[in-house]
Amino acid sequence: MTSKIIAKGIIKALGIIVGITMILYFLYEIQSVIIYLIVSLILTLITSPFVNFLKRRLKFSNTMAVVFTIFFLVITFLGLIMMFVPLILSQSENLSLLDTKSIENSATELTNQFKIYLTSHHINTGNLLNVSNLTSKINFTFIPTILNSILGTISSFGMGLASVLFITFFFLKDKIMFTNGMKIILPDNHEEKILNSLTKTNEMLSRYFIGLLIQLSIVFILYLIVLLIFSVENAFVIAFLCALLNIVPYVGPLIGSVLAAILTMISNLGGDFQNDILPTTLYVLIGFWIVQLIDNNIAQPIIFSKSVNSHPLEIFLVTLISGFLFGITGMIIAIPFYTILKVIAKEFFPENKIVELITKNI
Repeated sequence: MTSKIIAKGIIKALGIIVGITMILYFLYEIQSVIIYLIVSLILTLITSPFVNFLKRRLKFSNTMAVVFTIFFLVITFLGLIMMFVPLILSQSENLSLLDTKSIENSATELTNQFKIYLTSHHINTGNLLNVSNLTSKINFTFIPTILNSILGTISSFGMGLASVLFITFFFLKDKIMFTNGMKIILPDNHEEKILNSLTKTNEMLSRYFIGLLIQLSIVFILYLIVLLIFSVENAFVIAFLCALLNIVPYVGPLIGSVLAAILTMISNLGGDFQNDILPTTLYVLIGFWIVQLIDNNIAQPIIFSKSVNSHPLEIFLVTLISGFLFGITGMIIAIPFYTILKVIAKEFFPENKIVELITKNI
């Protein structure tokens, strides 16, 4: 091997490394666009059955069915946004810079009541809770900063939402055109397998996301019932937020319970801690835990095992492993990604014993 060949090899390797680096940098710079595409694809999978229903049952044309579906999505998003307006308006004074002292006083009052309760039950609070030190260490002026950040997020969310809806419209409208385009660029020897995988993946993921919406709706209704029973303010919004957190398996419900407990205590601030605030908060937590028992043992196993044709224990293990490897993001995408892998494995390696075992219901 001559020095000229070695030099060419080194230059080629460096060129490949530089090329990969540039591609990764480019993907990093357009990460927002990639997120828009992923969200649009998910919306396409969720709404495809609805579009097909309009075309098949109501005899809509393809374009009209898609337009009606996008219009329905817009109305749904606007409804969700309007749902939070009363909560934002009722809390606007507490979120303003001029009223941070009021928030600090409320926190002090709540902490003081908790200290009195512990003292009345002969619990030494000297080391556990010191009201003066606790409140003095908290700088409540951070709230306006958070508010400004939220407003900035909302403004960028509007642009993102418009982009997602625009992309989703064409994903739904020109689905056949995209499929035909893929046939042109796919290698002939694997074309049939890849197209079969895409069709099966589309079907299963559509069922999964619809199942997820059903599961979240059930949890939302049960949360709402619990909050209404104990007359918690803004019960509808709190139930919606806590149900939405259920998208994150295992961790989300825990965060939702803590959020519900905090908001319940705040809504009853001013009442007697021992006879009003604490019992109500405990009852709400117990109610939420009962909802989680129903969801974990009845709703989730039935809905998800039917939608992705996987055993409940299989789903649990996949979610758990993904959580350890990739954190919360891994837990959210675990089931969809695992479903895609199962479909691909069944199509390309049907004779493999392990693949045959885990894909027998597909």
